[in-house]
Amino acid sequence: MTITTPDDFTDWWRQPPNFPIDVGFDHTFLPAVDVLDLIRKDEQVRFTILGDEDWQVRMDRTAAFRTAPMEEIVTWPFRLVHFNLSRFYDNLLDGFQEEVMMPWRAHLSARGFTWQRLAPILFLSTEGAASTYHNDNSHGMVWQVHGIKTFHSYLAPDKYLPAEAAVISETTGENPPDHDAADRQSVTMRPGDQLWSHGLTPHWVTTESTLATSVTLSHGGLCHQGRFSERELALRAYWDKNPNEAWTHDLRNVRY
Repeated sequence: MTITTPDDFTDWWRQPPNFPIDVGFDHTFLPAVDVLDLIRKDEQVRFTILGDEDWQVRMDRTAAFRTAPMEEIVTWPFRLVHFNLSRFYDNLLDGFQEEVMMPWRAHLSARGFTWQRLAPILFLSTEGAASTYHNDNSHGMVWQVHGIKTFHSYLAPDKYLPAEAAVISETTGENPPDHDAADRQSVTMRPGDQLWSHGLTPHWVTTESTLATSVTLSHGGLCHQGRFSERELALRAYWDKNPNEAWTHDLRNVRY
């Protein structure tokens, strides 16, 4: 089932499992290699060189990542993330604010949603790369831009990570724990596909093409007419007891 109407979204957004969504944004991205070439040079980019090569090879590649020829870079296994895309609204993402962020904010607001933060995040990786196994405090609209990725989560996440454990990132790690494949929800995403990823649900992402890019619209503190999602209630209860920790595990400490 793909959510295409405002009423459907309002009914489904509050609790897992994740679901496909179809929002017709009128925005065209630059080719993936151009995105990579520009963003890898930015001081705020985060990247991790992966692979089975020895430690020295990975260190050499890490040192050369910003300057090595692109035809060489795309053959390396790596994952990359950038959390502050507003830095690129006048070049790499020209028109993104007007064609994506403003219409989506208006769409949510008109239907009774409020939020504390709504920001885009860019993820880029090469074939065979995988994200960490983790959960986010925020809901995400995952938008596959280039290439193919598979987004893995659970049909019933409480079986593997109750909300109270997710709040303190109890099982965050490089790889997912052992689990029954029948409990897993794996969604293969191709260019243009979108998926709603519920906040505080464990997930991991694998790359299935030579180069793949996705943009996630991250919704912090999303609320509909005074009601938070079911799992976020645990987060709010934790913050009520630990006010100094509110938002300290949001974007600033996300692992990728």
